[in-house]
Order: sequence, then structure tokens, then C-alpha cells
Amino acid sequence: MANRSEDVSFQAGEAKGQAKAKKDEMVDKAKDACQSAKESCQEAGGQIKAKAQGAVDAVKDATGINKQS
Repeated sequence: MANRSEDVSFQAGEAKGQAKAKKDEMVDKAKDACQSAKESCQEAGGQIKAKAQGAVDAVKDATGINKQS
């Protein structure tokens, strides 16, 4: 009977270890996805900022605000 109990204990420990490894893998994937999303947002933000600045400069040029006296 002790042998069966040890076998069940071993299997439970093995399952626990596999579950932890799977959890760690999923957490790593989630971290990678978050980092990728962050970088994409930063890049998009930079592009939007550059376009907005271009629009501001175009309006200034069109209205003569950018011209120095």
C-alpha cells in the first residue's frame, strides 16, 4: 500500500511541477505581449505627435506666423 501512496504522491508532485511550468510560460508570453503592445503604442504616439507638429507648422506657414520680420 505504501508503494501505491508513493506513486500517487509522485504523480501529484509531477502534475504540480508541470502546472507551474505552464503558468510560468503563460506569464512570460503575457509579459512579451504587453511589452510589444507598449512599444507599438509608443511608436504610434511618436507618429501622431510628428503629424500633429507637421499640421501645426503647415497652419503657421499658411497664416504667416512662421515668417520672421
